[in-house]
Amino acid sequence: MNRVLSGIQPSGPLHLGNLIGALSNWIRLQDKYECYFFVADLHALTTGYGNPYQIKEYTVDLLMNFIAAGLNPEKSTIFIQSQIPEHSELHVFLSMITPLGWLERVPTYKEKKEQIKDKDLDTYGFLGYPVLQTADIIIYRAKYVPVGVDQIPHLELSREIARRFNYLYENEFFPEPEALLTDFPKVPGTDGRKMSKSYGNAIYLSDNQTIVTEKISTMVTDPARKRRTDKGDPAKCPVFDLHKIFSTEDEKKEVTIGCATASIGCIDCKKILIKHVIETLRPIWEKRQELINNPSLLIDIAHEGSKKAKKVAGETLKEMKEVIGWIF
Repeated sequence: MNRVLSGIQPSGPLHLGNLIGALSNWIRLQDKYECYFFVADLHALTTGYGNPYQIKEYTVDLLMNFIAAGLNPEKSTIFIQSQIPEHSELHVFLSMITPLGWLERVPTYKEKKEQIKDKDLDTYGFLGYPVLQTADIIIYRAKYVPVGVDQIPHLELSREIARRFNYLYENEFFPEPEALLTDFPKVPGTDGRKMSKSYGNAIYLSDNQTIVTEKISTMVTDPARKRRTDKGDPAKCPVFDLHKIFSTEDEKKEVTIGCATASIGCIDCKKILIKHVIETLRPIWEKRQELINNPSLLIDIAHEGSKKAKKVAGETLKEMKEVIGWIF
């Protein structure tokens, strides 16, 4: 089976957008490919270096959500990035051959520096993020990396670094990872913008039923519907974007007509959505509680996954050193 690799930073609790955009796709992939999924805690240090203890807390929560959402350690290798020191060692080797200009032209490098003003991002770790990302991928010789169209430039840099290594050492050692294009639907947050931890508009997988109900009940809707009798346009309503993801075809039709004719109010519309979101999250809540009650199970999963990942990564690193003659 072809190998797939992907990871998520523990920069905060996972939310509904992460579930729909990434985790749900991973769960499908684990039945088709040899999958490696990891908690990218080293990457979280690029912006969260001032509070590593919090990263540790988020790492445990993220791992818990991986399992609770449906990742199966019998089907996928699930591990924590920092537990595999080979990632960091390969990162050092790759950083020696990666031109500085390649890193400076990464689209998100300047964007994040402009957006994040409360942290000093003039660090090598932040600039060299794509090199570590490349090491994460090619140390497992992954054929595919599930990404959205907007992430292709990042993967192309990983391909360039792998290609440069192969050229410099005259050996087709590292395969160039390919994008496994996935359709990530935009999941709106409670304020209508894209759901994000940084916007404070997220519905978290760890939220309980009361909190989820409250958050959806207070979501912004079509601004034209100021009164119950005002007609609305579902295309301008963030709540309807969530209906597209969670509700049935009949319910979407009902909401579309009801909104446009003002035959139903926003409260009624939201009640339908609340029912489906809670149905989606309930099995995750139940599994999370099982893991909270049995923390040793989570430790065992992380240990076994890291053990398997370390074996594969170690073999790759050893062979790489033989290729470049770095054997003492």
